[in-house]
Amino acid sequence: MRLIVVTGLSGSGKSVALHALEDAGYYCIDNLPVSLLPALTGELLGNDRLYNQDVAIGIDVRTATAGIDILPPVIEGLKRDGIDCTILFLEAEDRVILQRYSETRRKHPLSDREHTLTEAVLDERKRMRPIRQAADLLIDTSRTSLHQLRRQIRRKIAQIPEELQIEIQSFGYKYGLPQDADLVFDARLLPNPYWRTELRPLTGRDEEVEAFLADEPATGTYLGEVEEVLHSWIPGYRNEGRSYLTVAIGCTGGQHRSVYLVEQIAERLSQKGYNCLINHRELATANA
Repeated sequence: MRLIVVTGLSGSGKSVALHALEDAGYYCIDNLPVSLLPALTGELLGNDRLYNQDVAIGIDVRTATAGIDILPPVIEGLKRDGIDCTILFLEAEDRVILQRYSETRRKHPLSDREHTLTEAVLDERKRMRPIRQAADLLIDTSRTSLHQLRRQIRRKIAQIPEELQIEIQSFGYKYGLPQDADLVFDARLLPNPYWRTELRPLTGRDEEVEAFLADEPATGTYLGEVEEVLHSWIPGYRNEGRSYLTVAIGCTGGQHRSVYLVEQIAERLSQKGYNCLINHRELATANA
């Protein structure tokens, strides 16, 4: 049995993650007190004919604050007993969480008549810090749509491939670094198509922008050096036993240079036999 503990900050997408795992065939339980986790695990293992599924359990600040701190040692104990346990921690920026609660008008678990929503969000982040530090997998959903999060859960957890899967992601620095990236490359040193009026409304997928960047000698040099680094380093990640690697390339707005470079790098790595996925973060957000 494989056990996934889905935890993190309220408003970061834990329910979405649990639903995605349930759709993938996991037996899911939400809002379980931490102290009951060993007993539940024993029950599931003792009835493997009935519960012959992998299990996902939602645990968060609602499960009695006094008990949340014991989650890391409880998980370590289960691992020592031979159970395959993974802690998935979901988070988002404070401003994003506040916006989500404002839009849904739902009550934060820690907010009451004496504490504002902002105070509750900050308090929860502080209380959950030890769990975040113990997490095996961290996903920042600040700029991730519900559909994107479901896809990440399916790829990273529910259907982990045997071969190394490489996600190559474009992003805009002005919107923040992707928190789940393993490698980050900065493309802001290249000429910016944004300053060409006719190219400004386009993206790195349009022929005019592709031609503009391809004509710049610096672009070819940059692509060659990034490809060389990845081709040199990827075998090390594979030998480490990694099944998923996220490579992020950023420019100022995530519309032109990074998009073009991601497309080019993905094509070159695919030609070398690597399994590549493309994710244009800012374009996906704009179209969500």
